[in-house]
Amino acid sequence: MIQALIFDFDGLILDTETPLLRSWCEIYEQAGLIVCRESWAGLLGATADPPQAYELLEDHLGHPVDREALRERRFARELELLRGEPAMEGVIDLLSEASARRLLLAVASSSERSWVEGHLRSLGIYDRFRAVITADDVERTKPAPDLYAQALQALDTHPRDAIAFEDSLHGVRAAKSAGLFVVAVPNEVTRHLAMPEADLVVNSIAELMLDDYVALAEARRAQDGERT
Repeated sequence: MIQALIFDFDGLILDTETPLLRSWCEIYEQAGLIVCRESWAGLLGATADPPQAYELLEDHLGHPVDREALRERRFARELELLRGEPAMEGVIDLLSEASARRLLLAVASSSERSWVEGHLRSLGIYDRFRAVITADDVERTKPAPDLYAQALQALDTHPRDAIAFEDSLHGVRAAKSAGLFVVAVPNEVTRHLAMPEADLVVNSIAELMLDDYVALAEARRAQDGERT
């Protein structure tokens, strides 16, 4: 039986990726640079502050930039855009359903602990998670499976008994590498990318009920067992 749900954070629980993109686009536009959404979406999931974002700007300008000053300026703008942002559609209801069924809950995020925990507390849902695993806890972030391996260990759960919810290609690959059933929930930024490695793709977490997710994961597990 499915015993646990493990969630990505950025772009899945809270739409931090639209403010991230907007804050970078404002910087790019001032420099006369346009970056297509497909290219940008491919950067997400591995780190909260993609070094490739700076490289795009430097390649366009033809010289290095003061990355630390740019980071502080952009981060302040991102926080401004995030102020008052609610949890993404369906997240709170799914957490409530899972708690009612006594499923174990965890977060596996490539972002820093202070960022993730701070927002979870602001949303009032931090205490719902048995474990919050972040970039502070592993040497390799997504697409490496380390974050999911740590989350499974913290929950004392086998990969076959857990469902991962992800919004990025890096995240999907990390969860699949760790052996989980993966639900991809692309957001406005990442929906421009195909995610063929996911077991299921939905437009919103609210698209299905918890029982539906569990039934699909268990059906896939049964099929995999028949193949072996």
